[in-house]
Amino acid sequence: MVLQRIFRAVIMGPPGSGKGTVSARITKTFGLKHISSGDILRANINAQTELGLLMKSCIDQGQLVPDDVMSRLILSDLRAMDHSSWLIDGYPRTVSQAEALDDGYSVDTVINLNVPFQTIKQRLTSRWTHLPSGRVYNVDFNPPKVPGSDDVTGEPLVQRDDDTPETVTRRLKAYQNQTEPVLEYYRSKGVLEIFSGTETNKIWPHVEVFLHRKLSSVKQKVA
Repeated sequence: MVLQRIFRAVIMGPPGSGKGTVSARITKTFGLKHISSGDILRANINAQTELGLLMKSCIDQGQLVPDDVMSRLILSDLRAMDHSSWLIDGYPRTVSQAEALDDGYSVDTVINLNVPFQTIKQRLTSRWTHLPSGRVYNVDFNPPKVPGSDDVTGEPLVQRDDDTPETVTRRLKAYQNQTEPVLEYYRSKGVLEIFSGTETNKIWPHVEVFLHRKLSSVKQKVA
């Protein structure tokens, strides 16, 4: 019988890089449990746990959640699945978070989606929303029938603050500054794998082939 060793991975990529889509495909294809830091954060804030209340006060005051609080939160969730293979999305975001994760677990691979900022800006700034219904249009691949107007009501479409070119540029710059040292940290450990491209559907086959190879080598080591 081939014993299957537990496999643990981290996925990184800027907002709008297709990370959510790729994560969903990885968990479906390879049976890894998907751990999203954003989901855990929201769940703890909604449940008003001790850490959730602490984080809410940070967020309400416009502060970043401290590294040790974020790490305690994620690691307590990971302890509940000690015997599972998983994929973490949205954590670690700083080197000290990466070190905290390493103290508890051995990360087999870090997948980084390297999508040009220009492509991401194009993707995000092309989105226009009909606020009353929440309908979202994309001027490139799902445009409204009449430019600037909702298809159903004819009411005007607006661009959310998050999707304006200035905000998108600021978010991408902040992401780059924060995560560059984390990518360097994992590169020095020899576990960083970079996938570059402008379309998720073209990046995904390369990720899939890499993980098939990686997982079969893991099984062989155990056999």
